[in-house]
Amino acid sequence: MRQCENRVVVITGAGGGLGRAYAQAFAAEGARVVVNDINREAAQAVVAQIEALGGVAVANSNDITRYDDAGLIVRQAVETFGGLDVLVNNAGICRDRMFASLTEADWDAVIAVHLKGHFCLSSHAVRYWREQAKGGLAVAARIINTSSGAGLQGSIGQSNYAAAKGGIAALTLVQAAELGRYGITVNALAPAARTGMTEDVFAEVMKQPDQGFDYFAPENVAPLVVWLGSTASQAVTGQMFEVEGGKVSIADGWRRGPQVDNQGRWAVAEVGAAVEQLLGQVVPAQKVYGS
Repeated sequence: MRQCENRVVVITGAGGGLGRAYAQAFAAEGARVVVNDINREAAQAVVAQIEALGGVAVANSNDITRYDDAGLIVRQAVETFGGLDVLVNNAGICRDRMFASLTEADWDAVIAVHLKGHFCLSSHAVRYWREQAKGGLAVAARIINTSSGAGLQGSIGQSNYAAAKGGIAALTLVQAAELGRYGITVNALAPAARTGMTEDVFAEVMKQPDQGFDYFAPENVAPLVVWLGSTASQAVTGQMFEVEGGKVSIADGWRRGPQVDNQGRWAVAEVGAAVEQLLGQVVPAQKVYGS
């Protein structure tokens, strides 16, 4: 039996790149897919590709950054396919600049698509699932968020993007802790793949090889996403998965490290020595990308 037979899946930013790979992979495993992309023609093209292979999908071009509009995406899933089981928050943009040159518009655009977009659509989906759970229905719902290595350890020239992706990592932890009572699991991805967002910056590194394994193909990430969207992943929540080529890992998040206790208030003159002691014991963080 296919892994996601008859499960209803919404995928944002699914007109290309990772989102398209996810949509095709979910459909191949029996899911009914709402292909959301602000570019309706791109969404419709993906739907046509899925249908040509015998899959089931519909296109949607509502704006995930507008709360009421995001609600229409959930409504379309429910009205078209009778419900909603999985939300994959994938859509994203980049407006890369060094921080000293970053404009308010650069900041607002990236935060809106990534962080607010995750909130808007997840909010509507969670409200739908909560009502089901309160009504006595068994819920096996999934939210799959998209963070980034930039959000986990920073990236030179991407302070807006890194802040949004770091926010999504924290959001994932809180959602997982709060929503399990309703039968909802929440996990996140930090994928490394060739997409419209990465092909310009990492064009040479991520270019498709003439032969052999395509290490940065977005299709490499899709199997994990589909599994996380299946009922088989019920016991997995609150995790951050990093995916690159054939490698899958779980990020080891922030935790309290070495500490010193003064058993009372510190004098300012004492703090420097204490910090020096702690820095000698702490495990160094991964370097910021590009540094």
